[in-house]
Amino acid sequence: MQEEDDFGEFRGPSKSARKREATAAQSLGTRLIALKESELAALELPERLFDAIVLAKRITSRGGLARQRQYIGKLMRDIDPEPIEAALVAESQGHAQDAEKHKRIEAWRLRLLSEGPKALDELIQWRPAADRKALQALIIKATGERIDSGSKAAASRELFRTVRGLFEAGS
Repeated sequence: MQEEDDFGEFRGPSKSARKREATAAQSLGTRLIALKESELAALELPERLFDAIVLAKRITSRGGLARQRQYIGKLMRDIDPEPIEAALVAESQGHAQDAEKHKRIEAWRLRLLSEGPKALDELIQWRPAADRKALQALIIKATGERIDSGSKAAASRELFRTVRGLFEAGS
């Protein structure tokens, strides 16, 4: 919203609108502080902003960090936040897809361990190139009663890696 001066001319955004923009810039800066340095480098931020964010990661004082966040917000006002927002959204979607893929693989691993041959038959139908004997051996090793718990855990992890390989081969 714009304010009018005494002559009916618009003077730009209102104080409230400027404050909302400043708060949004500071909030985006706070999100940038939470990123890893490699992720920050990929965003190709201006050097002053990049350095300020890296410095904020090292500040342990609550007050000092608050002042640094305000400074980062001030620097953010001078750049276009749209490309940064788009990159952060794309990155979070990538993380969400990775998490979903991990959940599907884990669900298959659990099915193979709990249902045994029935789940293995479905997996072989889905991925005919899968090594049935190797998968059976891993399932037996991960569920066997006479096998120590360390070997069971190792076999279970190996089963997960094998199923993940099947998922990646199919992508």
